[in-house]
Order: sequence, then C-alpha cells, then structure tokens
Amino acid sequence: MANVSAIFIYPIKSCGGISVPQAPLTPTGFRWDRQWLVVNYKGRAYTQRVEPKLSLVEVELSNDAFLEDWKPSDTSFLVIKAPGMDVLKVPLREPPDNTDGVSVWEWSGSALDEGDAPSKWFSDFLGKPCRLVRFNAASQSRKVNADYGPGHQIMFSDQFPYMLISQGSLDALNEVLKEPVSINRFRPNILVDGCEPFSEDLWTEIGIDKFIFQCVRLCARCKVPSINQETGIAGPEPNETLKKIRSDTVLRPKHAQKGQIFFGQNLVWKNLATEGKGKIIKVGDKVNILGKVSSVAEAVA
Repeated sequence: MANVSAIFIYPIKSCGGISVPQAPLTPTGFRWDRQWLVVNYKGRAYTQRVEPKLSLVEVELSNDAFLEDWKPSDTSFLVIKAPGMDVLKVPLREPPDNTDGVSVWEWSGSALDEGDAPSKWFSDFLGKPCRLVRFNAASQSRKVNADYGPGHQIMFSDQFPYMLISQGSLDALNEVLKEPVSINRFRPNILVDGCEPFSEDLWTEIGIDKFIFQCVRLCARCKVPSINQETGIAGPEPNETLKKIRSDTVLRPKHAQKGQIFFGQNLVWKNLATEGKGKIIKVGDKVNILGKVSSVAEAVA
C-alpha cells in the first residue's frame, strides 16, 4: 500500500522548500505554503522562471510552527539564508502595512508588505528592486480555476493547493536520465511511496488518514524542473527526456496538443468541513486510492 514518504512546504514562492514530518491542512494548502512572495518594483511576482537564483534561498521555520494550534509570538521568525548574504529574520506575526498592485499570474490584489529590511535583502541578492509580501487572507482571496477545483482557493501557489508525486515516478525517470535528479526539481507538497511508477496519473480521489483529496489535474511542468536547485543553473534535463516520455503527444495522442509535459498530480482537499482537531498529515500516513481512471488518456490535464 502507498504511504506518505515526505512532506514539503515552500513558504516563499520559488524559494527553497522545507521537509517536515507533519503539516497542518488548510483550505489553501499546507500551513505556511506559498504564503510569501518576492515581487519586483511593479508588484509583479518573481519566480524561478525568470530569476532561477531564487532556488538558492533557504528558508527555515521552527518545528513548533507545524503543530496544529501553534500561534506565532514576538520571537517567532521565518529565517532566510542565501550564499553571500547575512541571515534575514522575518517576524511570523503579520505586518501592519498593506501594499496594493501585487500580481501573480492571473491574480492581482493587495498584500502585506514585510518592510524595508527584507526588501533590501532580496534587492541586494537579486541585484534589482524587490519587495517581500505576504498573502493577506483576511482581505483577499484567490480562487482555483473553476473548471478544475470549483469553490477552492490558494495563496501564491501556481494553480492548486496541493501537488503530489510518487517516488516510483521519480525513480523511473532517473533510470532513463544520464544524471539523476532530486525530487526538489519538481517541488511537490506530498511524496508517496509504495506504488507503481506514474500510478498517480490515474487517481481521481485518494484518502490520506481521514482526509479526502480530489485529484483534479495532471501537473503540467514549466522550465523549473530544468533548474538545478543547488546551483540555480538551468540545463536541458530532465525536461528534454520528459518531452520524449511524458508529453501530451505521447500520453494523450487523441486530445488537443498543447506541447505540455506532465509529472505529478494536482489535488484539492475535498472534505474541508472535517470536524474536530487533528487536521494534520504526517509522514507514514497510508494513502488509499478511492477512485481512478483506467488510462492516462482519460485523466484530466
């Protein structure tokens, strides 16, 4: 039976992830996931697509931050590190200042501004004007595409609250690559083990502990998997190989072709109204397959 083998949180969009033993569920994703965003002087999101150097930014949170009822104090910080830079500490308590004109992909709105020190830090690191902003859940909402996840919301994630990949899929890919790649190239939230390679392509609904997730869409990949997360340097792989074995042409030949490559499955948390405490997923939790299609050509993409 499949089980959760790793959980990853990415507090700042496009910066380094954190591997954690457990994570509280929220309707917009795991707690702290993609809650912060680096923006340019126009308020537009910086991502690794245009600033691959963001992959070198490491982020740390205390283990307590992943307890269900934990609340930040005055001594709680998001700790940020990067080569050649002093350590930056950003308070976890929400800042008072709001800034308008923040945008990421299709969404625009206001966000909480983390102030001058983070702005200078990221501006110095990237060599261009930056601000660090935080999603303002009290006043803003960002809806998932209603064609795939009606009624669901995200913060600064690309499209969906959760993304899952199996270890079997990564292993199968690495078998055909000349140089193996790490799972951090693909930035999943949930890594599962104990299932066949690419079996997640077929899943339509899964249960993890008592929580039900709808598998809403195969994850179409951009250029980020081609960026070495340890060096910030892009290369041809693994995307060139994925084009040969995981493209829409190969997997879905009878569908309209969009030149996409697929690796992983996007999820929404289906039973949001689960009562009581313990809304946490842990490494080791069993993954039950509650629904599936018979072939990847039938999967939503």
